[in-house]
Amino acid sequence: MLSSEDNELLTRIGPGTPMGSLIRRFWIPVSFADKIEKPDGPPVRVRIMGENLVLFRDTEGRIGLVDERCPHRTASLYYGRNEQCGIRCVYHGWKFDVHGNCVDLPSEPSSSGFRDKIKIKAYACHEAGGLVWAYMGATDSKPEFPELEWTLIPADHRHVTRHIQECNWLQGLEGGFDTSHLSFLHGGAVESRMGVVPGRYEIVPGDFGFVAGTGRDLEDGNTFWTAAAMLMPFHKIIPSEPMAAHVWAPIDDENTMLYSVDFNPTRPLTDEDLQRTKAFRGIHTENIPGTDRAIQNKDNEYMIDRALQSSGTSFTGMKGLGIQDCAIQESMGPIADRTLEHLGVSDSAIIRIRRILLKMVKDEIAGVSPSPPPGSSYRIRSARFLAPNDRKFAEMIGEKMHIRDEVR
Repeated sequence: MLSSEDNELLTRIGPGTPMGSLIRRFWIPVSFADKIEKPDGPPVRVRIMGENLVLFRDTEGRIGLVDERCPHRTASLYYGRNEQCGIRCVYHGWKFDVHGNCVDLPSEPSSSGFRDKIKIKAYACHEAGGLVWAYMGATDSKPEFPELEWTLIPADHRHVTRHIQECNWLQGLEGGFDTSHLSFLHGGAVESRMGVVPGRYEIVPGDFGFVAGTGRDLEDGNTFWTAAAMLMPFHKIIPSEPMAAHVWAPIDDENTMLYSVDFNPTRPLTDEDLQRTKAFRGIHTENIPGTDRAIQNKDNEYMIDRALQSSGTSFTGMKGLGIQDCAIQESMGPIADRTLEHLGVSDSAIIRIRRILLKMVKDEIAGVSPSPPPGSSYRIRSARFLAPNDRKFAEMIGEKMHIRDEVR
């Protein structure tokens, strides 16, 4: 369990909070790139890290992510005109470029010099993996972009969706690394090999985060291992076929945008690869058209089917791994009270997540600025493999999980 003070430290991510400052040191996904595909096209609202922003692509193709509020009378720039390398507020015509500079101020005399004193908050952006990512930290300490494998491959090698989880970001991340829930929450929906509680739990730290291994000893003298990678601060690489990934991007303290990815590094994804995805039986959810909210949500009790639950073919009666995860994580409340928990051996990965984050956020408070790992440190795969019982899990990480230079 955590103290209430530490729970607050880990979960509050708004501007000025220690965890908010820590996460802002990393690149954060904010939108699908095709939402602003056209230069001078309509801007897009973005809420991320407790901030209301506007995203747009200017005349030259540059991406801007700026404060939604015009600094004149605080009108929304979402209704602005995206034109001639800037977004112009329709209230009084004030115009800003992608760097937040005021480039036109028609309501004031040009001789006043007032325009040079006006600037709005703007964040650096980067396109990768079909997404727009933002760096929201100090401008003098912008890190390398993480070399996540699914962002390095051609577009037809990956499939990315997103949906809103109505709970704190840490609930999503911890739920992703809850090792024993596969055998229960997803019972009847996962492969038989995964449907047995493992007997071994291993954590191997790295500068990127850690690798969490779960092993089940077989009668032939081997151990069947599944190894997932936790990459700072909110990434998971999932051991599955095709490969998969999650990113839990905080919208605010009580909401999270979960990006889910299927990918194959060596070839385009086929209809067969995406069969479960298209049927919404895997990690992806079917959303209400035109929104990021799942059709199965807390307002309709995730369309739980009690007859199905009683039949023994589904442990939960809820359809889809993503919905099952969402339902349970949201059921803990907008921000879980971790003072009430009782953790066991199977919670090793969750304990490690908290220790890493608490160490980093307390360093942040102490003025010791934690630096994100180099971009190349994120070149980690998940894996499933057989190995002799007496082979140490940590010895196999390098050969099984590191991405070679051929993936760029």
